[in-house]
Amino acid sequence: MSQKTLKQLAAEKALTYIKKGELLGVGTGSTVDCLIALLPEVRHLIDVVVSSSERSTEQLIQLGFEVAPLTDIEKLTLYIDGADEINAQLQMIKGGGAALTREKIVAAHADQFICIADQSKYVETLGKFPLPVEVIPMAVGHVQRELNKLGEARVRSNVITDNGNPIIDVFGLNITEPLALETHINQIVGVVTNGIFAHRPADLLVLATDQGIETIKA
Repeated sequence: MSQKTLKQLAAEKALTYIKKGELLGVGTGSTVDCLIALLPEVRHLIDVVVSSSERSTEQLIQLGFEVAPLTDIEKLTLYIDGADEINAQLQMIKGGGAALTREKIVAAHADQFICIADQSKYVETLGKFPLPVEVIPMAVGHVQRELNKLGEARVRSNVITDNGNPIIDVFGLNITEPLALETHINQIVGVVTNGIFAHRPADLLVLATDQGIETIKA
């Protein structure tokens, strides 16, 4: 099956986890685009919806949803998002779409975090996908020098996050200790956050494969 078809299947399965009275957080990315397009089918089940990016917010508004600011929400019952890579422990690399900071914030509010992905995203070891790091603008030089001690750090061209910050991508990593590396990078002065989701991994992975849907729990 094509990657597009697999993403659609993962989104359709994720829809079945949305229950009546849901306080729903929605992530960002091509697989989440498929999910957002399906949400009108379960509009009657959703009490509140919040978004992790301006891109997803626009899509939700176009479908007639009122998107609540997260500052008004104490907790979410469910957060659904994709991943650029995810391992068997449901630790992830996210941020290919430059929404990693808001995604981490929304995930931190959620009782349950479901990751939806196609089989190409499921890996034994994180790091083949470049690791995104969001950085305060004045700290770009310092952070890049520090990240170059870990791999090859490149400022992502012509990309500014919804928070007004640049992204540095780190290439050539083999992340055998995601928890430790997430902590280490976040302690570099000038880093807003990095795209390792290990301290808050997914609770459930809905993985679309050529053989069908697999569900993997943390």
